[in-house]
This record gives sequence, structure tokens and C-alpha cells, in this order.
Amino acid sequence: MANRASTYTQVSATSDPDRPKSADAKKDLWLTLLDGVSSGKRLPEKNVLVLGGTTDSQREFLEALSSEDTRKSDRQSSKQPPTANNFALGYTYHDVLDADHEDILARLSLYLLADPSPSFTPLLQPLLTPETIPNTLIVILLDWSQPWFWLRQMRDWIQLLRTLLVSLDVDCKDKMEEVMNSWRDRGRGGNNLDGTTSGNTDGDVSLPLGPGEWEEGLGLPLCVVCQNSDQIESLEKERAWKEEEFDFILQFLRTILLKHGASLIYTIPSVASPLQSLIHSSLGIHSLLKRQPLKHNVIDRDKVAVPPNWDSWGKIRVLRDGFDVEAINKGWSLDIEESPSRPSTGTGRGDEVPKRKGGAVEAYEEQIRDPSLDALQAATAESNGMKLEISSQDTQTFLGTQVEVLDKIRQGNDASGMDSSRLITGRNVSSPSMEAGDEVGGSEEGRVSEHIGPVQFNMGGIQVDADDMLQRLKDRQTYQTPEPTSPGTTSGDGKSSQNEALASFFAGLMKRGGNSAASSPKPGSS
Repeated sequence: MANRASTYTQVSATSDPDRPKSADAKKDLWLTLLDGVSSGKRLPEKNVLVLGGTTDSQREFLEALSSEDTRKSDRQSSKQPPTANNFALGYTYHDVLDADHEDILARLSLYLLADPSPSFTPLLQPLLTPETIPNTLIVILLDWSQPWFWLRQMRDWIQLLRTLLVSLDVDCKDKMEEVMNSWRDRGRGGNNLDGTTSGNTDGDVSLPLGPGEWEEGLGLPLCVVCQNSDQIESLEKERAWKEEEFDFILQFLRTILLKHGASLIYTIPSVASPLQSLIHSSLGIHSLLKRQPLKHNVIDRDKVAVPPNWDSWGKIRVLRDGFDVEAINKGWSLDIEESPSRPSTGTGRGDEVPKRKGGAVEAYEEQIRDPSLDALQAATAESNGMKLEISSQDTQTFLGTQVEVLDKIRQGNDASGMDSSRLITGRNVSSPSMEAGDEVGGSEEGRVSEHIGPVQFNMGGIQVDADDMLQRLKDRQTYQTPEPTSPGTTSGDGKSSQNEALASFFAGLMKRGGNSAASSPKPGSS
């Protein structure tokens, strides 16, 4: 019994300290499970640096990026996150939903900066760390309302990014080099743009880079968004632009972005576009329920979409002959070199930075001219006596001068009375019997007569010229030969009275108008 008791006590003694250990093991197991579940539900964080544009254009970009994701069911409806982009570096966030709008695939943190001033570089440095660099995308906004500023804006932003990325530490630079090496293979061979691998290839197939590709990698993926492409029609109508100008701009942008491995897209407000697919694919966000392949489009001039690693010099030359890709490629390398004494403009246009000779900015602005500069040159030429346009007289001023002319004519008619000879003289500019005092009024009246033409009336289906009829009657009276005196001399007096009646009849018609023709005395009725 003693041995049994000792064995029991020994077993019980050894089992007591094991009980808390098993409880701790169970607790650790639950912590591990909970951590796994929480990490599985943790949203992937993606960062987007939105550079350029105004506060309104930045909001339009955010609306276009979240247009489909805002169509949620009633149970998931919530307020839109606020957008703070009025001062310096703005911020907002956006949840990317799955195709069924049930699950959240990722959360986008969008940082907004509208001014390329180097003084804002310290605000962007904390956003780039070895952890955030693989999940960061840079977006540059351009606007079709002012395409003549695009190259200057692009140059300022690229210079700012080069200054920012060079100032990072060694770990960040190594991570950016790793990101760029992976980005060169995206969209090539068997690799998709979102980083996944297509299943129709055998092994790793890496295509070599063509000329002009990835010569100036920034360390981060870049996307250029040209907003309000519906302004293309306005440029056609108001600026008389043709297809040559639009093709030139597209070739220029594609050549420049090819050096940085960037993508390009044109957008129209409230019109569906592949912007979401391009941004999500660039950040590695893909839905398992609905996969939308990103297709290129360089045919529709207002719906252009050029994915990264798709373009080449050969494709750019096909758009329009005569475009010197090599010269633009070299000129852009000169333009983006950091100037040693580059001032802070604060305008986003880089107006104070001089253009480099032989640079791409100079070649672009020679073809795509700023209308304000053309207006300034026209004003300067006009001040020097070289007037290109003739300004028309104001309508009210012109009508006021015509009122004075009509008053003079009316005064002349009142002074002449109903005498048909004076009426004919007033209407005839070249009449030698015009008095010296009536020369001004007669000349003005003659001008009016030249414009309105002769006074004509319709009598019994016959068109009668009143001026011509009066002149004939006058000539008939003047040159009529008198007949010899005889007992039948009353016939000559009758003819003269008949001519006078006709003259007074036509004079009355000219004064009162065609409506009084019916009430006028008939010829020969007296």
C-alpha cells in the first residue's frame, strides 16, 4: 500500500505542474489562430501620389477612379471619405471593392500635390519607405484645356521626382531598383500587368528591351492621365487644329513616357474608361471574380490608352510619318537634367526656367503654340503700326450717323416742296443744275438712291419706273415743237395739260407710295 500511495502521490505531484502548461499551450494556439484570421482580413495598403492638376481636376480624377465602386447595396452604403486638397499635400482614401461589391480588395491612400515646387519635397519623403515603395504608384494629371503647357509641367514633375528619389536612403534605393527590375517584365511574355503569370507560356520568357525603353527609370511606376479629352472638338473649332496637331501631341507623349516605362490614358468626365483597370493593375490589385484585360487604344483620339511596356518606337512612327523619335528622345534627356539654379515658380508651369536649345520642350512649343503668346505678339505688332485686323464700327454708332444723313435728306425734300423737277434733281447726283447750298444734301441723297434703286410701281400688271417716266415727260415738254396757230389750237393746250397731269400723278405716287395709286386721277380723266 505504501508503494501504491507513493506512486499515486508521485503521479499527482508530477501532474499538477503540467496543468498550467497545457492551458498556456491552448492559449497560444488560440492567439495563433486569431492572429491568422486578423492578418487574413487585414486590407492591403496601396499608395497613389497624384501630382498636378487643380483642386477640381483632382476631385474629377477621384470620382472617375471610384465611379463603379460607389454602386454599393443599401446595407453597405456609407458616406464618401472627405478629400482635403486645398493646402499643400492633400489626402483621401478609397476602398477597392470586388466585382460583387461584397469584399474589399484593398485600400488606396491617395496623396494629392498640385505644385511642383521643390519646397514640398520634404512632405513626400516620409511616404516612401522600403515597405511602401512596392505598393506605390505615381499619377501625373494633365488637362486638355491647356495642352501647350504639358511638356513644361511634365518636365517640372520629373525633375521633382528625380530630386526626391535621389535623396532617399540606401535601403529605399535598393528596393526601388528591385521594383523597376520587376516592372520591366510586366506585360511582356507570360507576365500580366498586375504581376500575375498567364498560364499559356512555358517557363520564364523575358523579351529584350527595345530602343528608348526604360532609359530613365524613376524607381516607381508612373501613369499620365490627360483629362477632359472632350476639349479636342473645341480646339478644332476655336483654334482650327487638325489631325496633325493631335497626332503630334500623342507621339510626343508616347516617346517621352517610353523612356520612363510609364502608361498613358485620355479620360472624359462621366464617360466610362479603362482608368480603373489601369490603376488597379499597376498596383497589383486583381479580382478573382471578374478579370478585365487592359486593351490598348491609339485609334480613337479622345479615348487613348497605352499600357506600360506595350509601346515602341516602331508603333510611334506608324501613327504619322515625319516624326523624329530619336531627336525627341535625346532632347527630353537634356530637359529633365536638374538645373543648378532652378527657382521655385509656384505656378506649376516652369515659366522662369529657360528652354534648353535642342530640347524636347522647345520643339514641342514651336509646334503647339500658346494662344496668349500669339495674342501678345499681335498686340505688339499693332502698336508698331503693323495692324493685322480691322476693327468694325459699333452698330449703334453706325446707325446714329445714318440718322443724321436721313435728317438732311428729309430737310432737303421739305425745302423743295412738290416740284417734280427739284425732286429729280435731288435724286440725280450728277445734275449740273444743283445749287451750291444743296450739294451736301444732294450727294448724300444720291448715295441713298444708289442703294435703294429706282422707284417702281405695278399698274395693271405693268412695272412702271417713276423716275424714268417723269424724265420722259419733262423731255417731251421741253423738246416738243409748237404747231401753227389754227382754229383747232385747243388740241395743243390739251396735250400740255395732259402732260402736267401725268407729271403731278407720278410725283404724287413717289411721295405717297404705291398705296395711293388707286385713288390717283386717271390719265385723261380731267
